[in-house]
Amino acid sequence: MHNLEPFYNWREKYIASNDFRSPFYGYQNSEVYYTDHIYDHIIHPQWDNFGSETLFLKVLYADYEQGYAIIEFLGEWNDLLHNDIMTLKRDIIDVMIEEGITKYILIFENVLNFHADITDYYEEWSDDIPDGWMAAINIRKHVLDEMSAYGIDEYFVLGGRLNDVTWRTKKPKQIFKQLEEIVSYRLGM
Repeated sequence: MHNLEPFYNWREKYIASNDFRSPFYGYQNSEVYYTDHIYDHIIHPQWDNFGSETLFLKVLYADYEQGYAIIEFLGEWNDLLHNDIMTLKRDIIDVMIEEGITKYILIFENVLNFHADITDYYEEWSDDIPDGWMAAINIRKHVLDEMSAYGIDEYFVLGGRLNDVTWRTKKPKQIFKQLEEIVSYRLGM
């Protein structure tokens, strides 16, 4: 896991730690020292710690004019033991919503497990962005099954064409346009 880096090809377009509107403004990642871990696995130092013991993220891109953000995740999403959704919602998403971000592209391909609990914070997130959406892409099948079993698909747009999105070769605006079309169709917008 220590070799698995967050996507870095858009760094010339956006760096969250340089964005004064970002919840990670001023956040410093080590270039040399591996300080974070998930259980007994050390992770690459470029992942951002938002307060979860088992889940890390990287805000890859934010566009305040269009109102969207692309966020990549790594680890185990555990609402049952660590209430990861509460920490994410309070410390990251609420800040982004205040800055006008209402559409979220969440890259789940490196979310290795998902343990659900109650859906209150997912519902709150959805209620806070009445004209927006949360789309999770490239979810592993067992993670998608767990999310669906707990009704998370009531709040996130999941599965189908979203589970096979080729995003690394595209620019952020291209991905947003592609996802906006899929989500608009799904939500009947």
